[in-house]
Amino acid sequence: MQRIAVLTSGGDSPGMNAAIRAVVRKAIYHGLEVIGIKRGYSGFIEADMWPMDLSSVGDIIHRGGTILRTARSEEFKTSEGRKKAYLNVQRFGIQGLVVVGGDGSFRGAEIFNSEYNLPVIGVPGTIDNDITGTEYTIGFETATNTVLDAINKIRDTATSHERTFILEVMGRESGCIALMAGLAGGAESILIPELRYSIDEVCEKLIRGYKRGKLHSIIIVAEGAGRGLDIGKQISEKTGLETKVTILGHLQRGGSPTAFDRNLASRMGSKAVEALMEGYRKHMVGIVADKIVISPLDAAFKGKRTIDLEIYNLANILSI
Repeated sequence: MQRIAVLTSGGDSPGMNAAIRAVVRKAIYHGLEVIGIKRGYSGFIEADMWPMDLSSVGDIIHRGGTILRTARSEEFKTSEGRKKAYLNVQRFGIQGLVVVGGDGSFRGAEIFNSEYNLPVIGVPGTIDNDITGTEYTIGFETATNTVLDAINKIRDTATSHERTFILEVMGRESGCIALMAGLAGGAESILIPELRYSIDEVCEKLIRGYKRGKLHSIIIVAEGAGRGLDIGKQISEKTGLETKVTILGHLQRGGSPTAFDRNLASRMGSKAVEALMEGYRKHMVGIVADKIVISPLDAAFKGKRTIDLEIYNLANILSI
């Protein structure tokens, strides 16, 4: 193998740049050439790509987002679109591909490999932490800390005004961000899509707290569990408590990655290059028990990531 390519696809996540840096420098260290593909699969189709060298990834390890940019491509979902991409594989002499993204990006890579047999390695980069085959995805820890910082700041206002605050966080159909930030931030209730919840029980808990003298309450809602505005309205109507709603939105995707995410991305990006050199053809890298592992690529989307019930139950116990 002499030349590989790297792209970032789907939603951006803090640490993607660190992964790109690791791929490029690890490959060059071993004498490989690297092609950077801009705007994900859209750039793959449109030949928006260029040779990368050591200086291409200088001074980026601390930056959020992705220097390769990212996009979602409907055209790549078609056989005609993928054929255009393969013509660029031939044109640029690409012999292996590293895809940094989430399960949707991995599905595209898996199909492309099945059709054209180009070796592909997935690097899980998504704040949602919803990919099986790895305990952590790049960007999850940074996003969780962003939510925790918001909880800390909202708590000041909640206490001053004796209010209930609803904080809606991202995660699609995963409650990982909500759960871990809620536990760390001492939230009174954590509502996640993986588990059923009762608004009445949430309200009863709030009322018990205020009766014993609590000055405020904070409830974390994962976006897949319902709209924060709707939940806030129900709580206000049922309890009579003044309730405010904050939706963090895309704020959670930005910012400088934490040390954990930078190190994780560096390890995963490096391992992805090793996997290509060792002959893996349709796989992903992940982390399990602090070891970087290699799994079949379809493990990312054939299974379903589950919530750790022990952590959820602990959060409920500590918030009584």
